[in-house]
Amino acid sequence: MKAILEAHPVSATKSGGDEWKYRRELAALYRLVAHFRMTDMIDTHISARLPGITPTFLINRYGVLFHEMRASDLVKIDHLGNVIDERAAADPAAFRVNAAGFTIHSAIHMAREDLHFVIHTHTAAGTGVSAQEHGLLPITQHALKFFEKLGYHDYEGIALNHAERERLVRDLGSHKAMILRNHGLLAAGATAAEAFHEIYFLERACQAQVQALAGGSTLRIPSVEVCRLTASQFDRDESAEIMEMAWNAALRLIDDSASDYRS
Repeated sequence: MKAILEAHPVSATKSGGDEWKYRRELAALYRLVAHFRMTDMIDTHISARLPGITPTFLINRYGVLFHEMRASDLVKIDHLGNVIDERAAADPAAFRVNAAGFTIHSAIHMAREDLHFVIHTHTAAGTGVSAQEHGLLPITQHALKFFEKLGYHDYEGIALNHAERERLVRDLGSHKAMILRNHGLLAAGATAAEAFHEIYFLERACQAQVQALAGGSTLRIPSVEVCRLTASQFDRDESAEIMEMAWNAALRLIDDSASDYRS
């Protein structure tokens, strides 16, 4: 497969500019999710919607581990998860994707054009909180970022049914993050930096909640007024700049890899 990828580089996308930029950023997202131990082997996905009138997306080549993802490993697909990557003509098996895994992503991408990147995870903390009836509790500063800004979607089985997409979109609403009950976490953003910011804070909030509940002591919860104030403070004027700074800092964590994610 590696030989096929090297024989069919995505040089055309480099000249196009936008697609290669999205490839680099999406590959970086995969590696950062791996760096922060939010992977589940070859399962779960991160996707990106490419600019343009025709809905076109990038997703991981099935079987590539997140920590080894490169820009050239990403496969171009349509809104139904069908591979439309021109490199696949020579060897379709080398560009296989998990179409079923795109059901959740396609629902969000097609309904929310403002969200170019969608991340889905199955972490121990995320799935743990997803199985708790009360959901995410407002007990930490990380969790308060999502106060009244978090969707919940009931589990319907493995996401193979396209009819579920309507309910996924309904349950996400105008939010950028959602807990998939008995399943995991979902976070999205207009940019790679924003999507990373959302999943990082949501994962950290879930980790803290699992630890707090394991302690067995009575939990202290701030007043509704303080919760709403804190949530609003995450949306202050400089928030986008802070997210970009955090993203650029995070990129340095994966910049010394033996295999460049940008290749």
